[in-house]
Amino acid sequence: MGIPRPVLLTTAVSAVAGALLLAPLPATAAPARDAQRPHPVRENGGPDATAAAGALQKTAGTIGTSAPSALRKDGGYPRRTVLDAPPENPADKSIKLGLAPYHSLAPRLNALQKLSDRVSVEVAGRSAAGHELYLVTVTAPESSRESREQERMRELIENSPAAAAKDRRITSSYKTPVFINNNIHGNEWEGTDAALKLIEELAKAKDGRTAGLLAKNRIYLNVTANPDGRIAGTRANSNGFDLNRDFITASQPESRAIRQIAVDKQPAVMLDLHGYVNGTLIEPTTPPHGENYEYDLFLKNSYANALGMEKAVNDLGYTPAKDGVQPPVIPFRDQQEGWDDWPPIFTPQYMAFQGAVASHTVEFPMRVNNNDYNNLPVEELRRRSAINTDIAGAVMRATLDYTLDHRTSVIADQIETFRRGVAGEAQRPVSEETVPGVPGIGPEDVYTTSFPRAYVIPAGDGQHSATAAARLVDHLVANDVRVERARAGFRLAERSYPAGSYIVDMHQAKRGVANVILDEGRDISADVSTMYDISGWSLGLLWGASVDKVQKVDGGLHIPARPVQAASPTGAVTGQGDLRLRLDDPKELAALNSLLTQGVKVRRAADGSAIVPASARREAAVLADRYGVAFTATKEQGSGTLAHTRVAAAVTAGEQFALREMGFEVLPVSTATLNAGFDWSKADVLYVSSGLQYGALNPAARTALDGFLSGGAGVVTLGSTGASFNTAAGLLAAKPVAGNGDANGVVRVTNAGGPITGGAPAHTFVYSPLWFTDLGRGVRVEQSYGTGSPLVSGHWRAKEDGTGGPSDAAGRASVVSGTSAKGGSVVLFGTEPLFRDHPKGLFSQVGRALLGASG
Repeated sequence: MGIPRPVLLTTAVSAVAGALLLAPLPATAAPARDAQRPHPVRENGGPDATAAAGALQKTAGTIGTSAPSALRKDGGYPRRTVLDAPPENPADKSIKLGLAPYHSLAPRLNALQKLSDRVSVEVAGRSAAGHELYLVTVTAPESSRESREQERMRELIENSPAAAAKDRRITSSYKTPVFINNNIHGNEWEGTDAALKLIEELAKAKDGRTAGLLAKNRIYLNVTANPDGRIAGTRANSNGFDLNRDFITASQPESRAIRQIAVDKQPAVMLDLHGYVNGTLIEPTTPPHGENYEYDLFLKNSYANALGMEKAVNDLGYTPAKDGVQPPVIPFRDQQEGWDDWPPIFTPQYMAFQGAVASHTVEFPMRVNNNDYNNLPVEELRRRSAINTDIAGAVMRATLDYTLDHRTSVIADQIETFRRGVAGEAQRPVSEETVPGVPGIGPEDVYTTSFPRAYVIPAGDGQHSATAAARLVDHLVANDVRVERARAGFRLAERSYPAGSYIVDMHQAKRGVANVILDEGRDISADVSTMYDISGWSLGLLWGASVDKVQKVDGGLHIPARPVQAASPTGAVTGQGDLRLRLDDPKELAALNSLLTQGVKVRRAADGSAIVPASARREAAVLADRYGVAFTATKEQGSGTLAHTRVAAAVTAGEQFALREMGFEVLPVSTATLNAGFDWSKADVLYVSSGLQYGALNPAARTALDGFLSGGAGVVTLGSTGASFNTAAGLLAAKPVAGNGDANGVVRVTNAGGPITGGAPAHTFVYSPLWFTDLGRGVRVEQSYGTGSPLVSGHWRAKEDGTGGPSDAAGRASVVSGTSAKGGSVVLFGTEPLFRDHPKGLFSQVGRALLGASG
């Protein structure tokens, strides 16, 4: 089929009603989740992050301020927002592909709002670089009263689902929320352009079916979820994060904005548009399936909608011979394993926790990013991107058709999802009987869990900090989990808890997201041979708070408690004289680094905590309030001083972000940086986990580095790259042993205590785990993997030769330290305590190591 040459609108768009605003545009994108699906390797956030940051520097400080970031919940539709247009950016990577550059979006959306009273635009938030995130709602106009009634029904569905199931008004009048998320990977562009085209089509259509669609549905479109990456042509945002791995951590502003859309709008059906897998890949997925979903309801709708999307793509007429387009693939039907929906880190999987009964990753077929972007002729890139845009539009329209045709059952299934949670009912295992119409369901597809009756989070218990408990509670609330705080002491499951403890009653609509956050998870190593991405996570074990699971309660909870909107304040300065600051939490490290930056003389205690002089009580009070940390009176004098630490860091984007979260001054370095000449007088300690090879340094760079190390500077390393650096530089006598490179998950550990692992949790996170043997004289084991099988949750098998499994790691050293032959302190990590800015309770191990190494 012929595809018209795209018209690029790079300046203000005429707002004349009825004008053709959006000519068909050719498309471009990038690799979907990881289209070729390599086995997990250490993440390398450097190049992508650097490219994004560099490309965005030109627009820094010139981004518009169209509207506040909070989404409006009141008022009718349309909701008009006059968007400020960013300056024109000829370097926007979208332009080469014939796609809409970011700076053209605001003028187009302003014109569309004037074109039709069906179109509303809100600013849902801002990207890491400050670009506005545009949320478009397309629906039939609503009065304020009608909009309030829609919100009443939405709340009834979530909070009183049994009543909602009987509410005839919901059956007849509730508008089904459909959410279409575009361009979350910045160099997977075409969803944005298809969305713009769809918005215009719906705005202008005169037919009865469109009128019925918009009378019965609200269609929400996140036009570009990653404007930083769209502009720069990178998968990641400007902080170097893959946003489609940031659920359920939500470390980035873009993912937090999507989370808020999910909470506020409660979509029943959702699309997340990606590239590139040829043929078009359409979820549902292969096993293992997330055990916290109501998977019978989810599979029923997702599979049926996938069939409709497949037909819509085939009806476009693209063929392998004519266009290079292979037929669509539905992994659940067509593949055995390797494309799973197990972890909650992907956007469509997260949406299931917020009420979506059909949500899909869709991968466009024609690759136009990375090497193809750089090497293919522009004409070929635009041909491919046009096909991708066409396919994106087809799956959008097919999804709207499915939602309209099955509106009653889709809403009923969302209500049933929430009803089961509120009632505390067991999940229904999938089978051909429970999910009729879906062929090929077998025992390999059955994943369920037994939800506990409740979780209790003590508000600090002496061993675990109140700061960590408060962070976890606030995170639960942000995910729309209902949390209560006890007004008085209580006893539950033969344990006593003080007043102020937090309770998560698992008889609630969103028990799935509560459980996926708090539960320890499951070892699925025996279930499948390979996983798409990480397979173990647990904020309950890794975020530093104490979390107790209550499996059964006779006769109900009956605890005098009140609902909380936020955790109670935890900052305090108590007692007289000098003050102790526990360094078990990233916020405590941030408070310490602030004190050190201000010139406060802080000493180190034997257990690794910080001793702050009484003279800095005023500064401590400010930081206690800012970070929610506690300074307590102490008579311990401490030994040695802590100093402001400047970290030369060859690390991943997630690690760099975590280091800055702890308040360290970070100087990014790499092999190339050092070879170009680096001023080591600016650094106090070197941290290596990625992108630095000692043997690849030129003579001048190696001499400069050796001089830095010979001056007594410390080194902290992590993972295989760090261990290789340690060996090549001749620092610490320790032999690294690599486990299975595919392995990842939550593992048990034994901590030696002291300055590095004092107060650390009894669990850590691994990703391509290492351990250390043949330790030299004076090398200290700071942490060891647990005995037996240390894996608690995740996927960790032995390699084909039988080595590298968790039994080989059991009892082995996971973190070691010592003094190098060059005189500096060295700490080697075989674990991943800063992984993707996720395991907050582990951060302090690296923070303490850096402070000790700099001394």
